[in-house]
Amino acid sequence: MKHRWMVMAASLAMIPAASGAQTVFDAPSPLPFHAPDFSRIKDGDFQPAIERGIALRRAEIAKIAANPAAPTFANTIEAMERSGQMLDRVLQVFSALTGANTNDTLDEVDRITSPKLAALNDEVALNAKLFARVKVLHDKAAGLKLSPVQRRLLDRTYEGFTHSGALLDEAGKTRLKAINQRLATLSTEFSQQLTAGTREAALVVKDKAALAGLSEGEIAAAAKAAQDKKLPAGSYVLPLQNTTQQPQLESLSDPATRKALFEASWTRSERGDAHDTRAMIAEMAQLRAEKAKLLGYKNFSDYQLYDQMARNGANARAFMAKLAPALRAAQERQVKELAALIAKDGGDTSVKPWDWQKYAAQSLKAKLSFDPGSAKPYFEINKVMEEGVFYAANQLYGISFKRRTDLPVYQEDVRTYTVYDKDGKELGLFYWDPWKRDNKQGGAWMSNFVGQSGMMGTRPVIYNVENFAKPAAGQPLLVSFDDVITMFHEFGHALHGLFSDQYYPSMSGANTARDFVEFPSQFNENWATDPKVLAHYAHHYQTGAPMPAAMVEKLKDLRRIDQGYDLGEVVAAAMLDMDWHALSADAPRQDVDAFEAKALAATGLDTAHVPPRYRSSYFRHIWANDYASAYYAYLWTQMLDHDAYDWFVHHGGLTRANGERFRALVLSRGSSLDYAAMYKGFTGRDPSVTPMLRAKGLID
Repeated sequence: MKHRWMVMAASLAMIPAASGAQTVFDAPSPLPFHAPDFSRIKDGDFQPAIERGIALRRAEIAKIAANPAAPTFANTIEAMERSGQMLDRVLQVFSALTGANTNDTLDEVDRITSPKLAALNDEVALNAKLFARVKVLHDKAAGLKLSPVQRRLLDRTYEGFTHSGALLDEAGKTRLKAINQRLATLSTEFSQQLTAGTREAALVVKDKAALAGLSEGEIAAAAKAAQDKKLPAGSYVLPLQNTTQQPQLESLSDPATRKALFEASWTRSERGDAHDTRAMIAEMAQLRAEKAKLLGYKNFSDYQLYDQMARNGANARAFMAKLAPALRAAQERQVKELAALIAKDGGDTSVKPWDWQKYAAQSLKAKLSFDPGSAKPYFEINKVMEEGVFYAANQLYGISFKRRTDLPVYQEDVRTYTVYDKDGKELGLFYWDPWKRDNKQGGAWMSNFVGQSGMMGTRPVIYNVENFAKPAAGQPLLVSFDDVITMFHEFGHALHGLFSDQYYPSMSGANTARDFVEFPSQFNENWATDPKVLAHYAHHYQTGAPMPAAMVEKLKDLRRIDQGYDLGEVVAAAMLDMDWHALSADAPRQDVDAFEAKALAATGLDTAHVPPRYRSSYFRHIWANDYASAYYAYLWTQMLDHDAYDWFVHHGGLTRANGERFRALVLSRGSSLDYAAMYKGFTGRDPSVTPMLRAKGLID
């Protein structure tokens, strides 16, 4: 994970210090909670603001390193925690915009300056005088009067320096700097090319009949997407989401259209054009392996996971190996079932990846006597958020929400809310950006404009971003059950940020290990189908009638039946990630397609029928979003999620007492405690994979 003395994200911009001109980011925003004033922020503001922020940060770090006084926790560790506040302010906003509402100007700033950001990180991490002060404190830590949290911060700061190369000789440091700068450039270029390639690879359809099976609303949205691209009248466009599978594959009747849509997704970044990412991937994998060796690790997985719950790549892979046998058996059963359905349809009985969703939906419908699409009229998006997601948080934690329209936003679809704590006092702000746009990265995420910190005197300003397909004008704002789960998931991250109660900013909120940070979010998904919560938000958008009880039970069954695909695609992607980062430094530069094929064949899973959720060439998590060797974390934290929910079930379920315990012992703690100890402190036990396997229907 990043440390306070490192700039927050390696894909963000940094301009070398030159000008001291005043900028909109010089001081905290005067808006409530220091929320960004988007009415004043312009694209042209970022370069001078970052330039000034870098100048201030360099001066702050230099002052700490050159302090003639003997090192103390206050004048070294706490001083580092306080450094870079202005730079944080601008980068938090810049990160939000480049992720959710980017444009050519912002992309150009990002592309040009990302290696300079890496250089700044190296400048701090490899500062010999600064490290010497930290080492003095670390060596005599036992004699210092430090609280447990302060001791953990000191230890983590020291480890952060050594992990970043502080103990290397000068030649090693020089090579490390070069590697980091090149990786930063490649990561940014990968992300930008993937966004553009995904946009350009959208499937263009010129015959409405080819869209048979889609609803009139979906067809209208496809026509609108074609108009936005200025295509000839009678054209339709199906934009791609970030994953291999595409939502429309479940509904499209025409096999040729399904195949074309799948192949557009599968090859989006492998077309030999300007958006082909394979050369960048091969170079990044090789550079990461070299970096790991330089820093004393066998491979990049071990380097990355040194401070995670899993500790190393072998432990992470061993965990996934426990899932594979039952998962492979489930996949084989389902392939036979789908082949029989395809044969009944008169088609080729060999199951193709582009046919899976359509026939899996039919199979599931037959097993449950239920069409998941029939639940969609009960999920009006604003009601799901305000009467479902917010309601569950109220019932568990006592917090409440009030919509506000006085705060400027970066895009017209963004909503804002004040969050009130259980005592009625203001807790923070929440921004919500749900709809897909061509200038938005795929997927869904949470981050903050302002983080909670007792030291800084700041309260949280949190945002959630999703990529739901926005209905055409005049159509109801309905979302799928999967979208509902995503909303609960991302708000679980938001709660982690909102409930943070830490003094030091680097230990606040979601500043945790990758294989812990997804725990609160995946745990929060459970409340989407809680009877009390579901009854509160799932009402028909036209009649207001509550969702029938039988349908409620069917939705619960959806999450445990036929998990061969849903779980299998994630496990395959996680193993692919591990294989890329298990390469040794002496391995040759890889042919991406050949490497991927070999890695998938070695998973023990049926990847011919169930391809990975992300192919190497569009795996943004691991090449651009700091999840290298950590995609397994989604599975690891599912283990924590199901085990913790099992604890809730056996202790009364959705109650304020249980919510308060989870808030106090997990959500408020950030990274102030060892993660295994934190988890055990909540449940009283180490986590077990058994509840996860049971919840997925893989064991009885």
